[in-house]
Amino acid sequence: MTDPIADFLTRIRNAVNVGHKVVEIPASKMKLELTRILHEKGYILAYKIIEGNPSNTIKIALKYHPDTKRPAIKKLQRISTPGLRQYTDVQNMPRVLNGLGIAILSTSKGIMTDKEAVVQNVGGEVICYVY
Repeated sequence: MTDPIADFLTRIRNAVNVGHKVVEIPASKMKLELTRILHEKGYILAYKIIEGNPSNTIKIALKYHPDTKRPAIKKLQRISTPGLRQYTDVQNMPRVLNGLGIAILSTSKGIMTDKEAVVQNVGGEVICYVY
C-alpha cells in the first residue's frame, strides 16, 4: 500500500456510504491522531484500539443523525498525496466550506486542525478536508 492515509479515508468513506455502524482500520500513529481529531470535532461517535498479534487495529463507531439517519461525515477529501504534497502557511490557511468544515494539517507541532494551526501560528502539510 503506497498511501495508508488515503486507505484510511477511503475505508471510512465507504463505510459511511453503505451505512455501516462500525469500521475497522489497521492502526498507526498518524491514523490514530486523525481518528482523535475526528472524534474531538464530533464527526465520529467513539473509537477503540484493539490489540492484535500481528498489528493493532482501530475500531471506529460512525455517527449518524438519529432521525434522518444522515451521516455526520458528508465528505472526506485527500489533499496532499505522495506524488504531490500540498503545503500551506498561516497566511494562506485553507477554509473548508467557509469555516464549517475542517482541514487537517501535519505540522511541526503535531497533527492538528486548521483553526488550531492558526492559533499556534504554524503551517504544514494539508492532509485532508472533512465536512
